[in-house]
Amino acid sequence: MEKEKLSERLNLEYFSLRVDVREGYGLLKDPLRASVLLHACCGPCASACIERLSSDYNVTVFFYNPNIMDSEEYMIRRDALLKFINEFNEENIGNTYVNYIEGEYEPLSFIKRADRLKDEPEGGKRCDVCFEMRLSETAIKAAELGIDYFTTSMSISPHKNYEKIRNLGISLESRVKSKFLDIDFKKKNGFGRSIELSKKHGLYRQSFCGCEYARYADKKKDK
Repeated sequence: MEKEKLSERLNLEYFSLRVDVREGYGLLKDPLRASVLLHACCGPCASACIERLSSDYNVTVFFYNPNIMDSEEYMIRRDALLKFINEFNEENIGNTYVNYIEGEYEPLSFIKRADRLKDEPEGGKRCDVCFEMRLSETAIKAAELGIDYFTTSMSISPHKNYEKIRNLGISLESRVKSKFLDIDFKKKNGFGRSIELSKKHGLYRQSFCGCEYARYADKKKDK
């Protein structure tokens, strides 16, 4: 259905449809652009990253966030992300198209690794585990799909240490056939732009990072 809709509005002879046989993904690509798999933690953070990348790359958004332990919160964040992607694609018909894929929702795997670190402060060792789980899966998925680069929207947050993310991304390059796209999205007013786009598109903006440990810590601060 999506392919038929696009064929009415885009010159599909200029695009190629890449299908990964094992995963069954059909990704719409401009053959003159490199491709990037953007790990998205949520709609607001991903919004400015998508906007920045889409003029230079074939962007596929990858929603993989086992750290969101509350399943209802997971669905709300996913729906906000899909809302933005759909509206962005409508606004950019004929210029670019952003693909979307979703990883498995496996919060138990996160809990098994992070529970012993539940008392760590925000930005500590628990967050390191979270970064590693999400970015590693993104790198693996990028290699599986033959995507040139991988990166993450997590860097747009002023609360996230980009050097940790960068070092992890570079270390993953040696394990997969995909390169880490070294962009600190918080630069060039990335975070500010994400707020503007969130307001424009009416996106849900969460009040905590993702895991219930962080949510509990935030509630304690507010008391």
